[in-house]
Amino acid sequence: MDTPHSTQPSIRDLLRLPPGGPADLAARPTDATPGFEGTKREALAEGADTGRELARLQERLYAASTAGDRRRLLLVLQGMDTSGKGGTVKHVVRYFNPAGCRIRAFKAPTEEERRHHFLWRVANALPQAGEIGIFDRSHYEDVLIARVHGLVPPPVWTRRYDEINAWERMLADDGVTFVKVFLHLGFDEQRQRLLARLDRPRKHWKFSPDDISERALWPGYQEAYADALARCGTEAAPWYLVPADRKWYRNWAVGRLLLEHLRDLDPQYPAGTFDAERTRAQLLAE
Repeated sequence: MDTPHSTQPSIRDLLRLPPGGPADLAARPTDATPGFEGTKREALAEGADTGRELARLQERLYAASTAGDRRRLLLVLQGMDTSGKGGTVKHVVRYFNPAGCRIRAFKAPTEEERRHHFLWRVANALPQAGEIGIFDRSHYEDVLIARVHGLVPPPVWTRRYDEINAWERMLADDGVTFVKVFLHLGFDEQRQRLLARLDRPRKHWKFSPDDISERALWPGYQEAYADALARCGTEAAPWYLVPADRKWYRNWAVGRLLLEHLRDLDPQYPAGTFDAERTRAQLLAE
């Protein structure tokens, strides 16, 4: 449902990074609100409307799969620590029926996962037909943290860009709709979020001293992200850059991205394979 505050063009057109083009992250403000000109309160109200439509579309997608429709959607969330990947997952999931969702947060690979190709563990977590999958981090960690920390030599992580593109193309041809989102957080905003965790004892479980050492690697991560966004943004699986300093806008934008993609899929309830009137009469005759 469009409202006066949802401006044209579509949020996809505003946030999509050009496939294969340069991703100059420093030139893109992290506190902007592309496509929305209202207040936080108005964004939250519109988000509720969006959520109701998302729920209806998810049900239709799941129902269509019972008649052989192989289509499914995968939301990939990437971003620096505290950019809000987990918060976005919680915001999105509340609208969906858990039976039709498949959610995976990717941490450091296990010993078993390290014995396989880097895409193996991700392939095992993909949504099935009719499902909506959500990845909190993803296969892109293997061209991000693996690159920044030197976990593999440059020739290895360099060839992974082409492997990722080929894999995503194959999945798109098989019915996967990718919504790949980079949550673009500011350096100063990250500091404030880390301080907020330190100042609230009940948030200490979310903090690690490693967060400080990772923050010192910010320039390297920005370079790695810029390359991943440029080299793995394709027509089959483009990247969307969502400014993440304003949490309410982040949630609004991701909700709108999902809504536009599901509207385009336009899944339909399958027709019944029985005579409804005859079956109804049988029930009434009991």
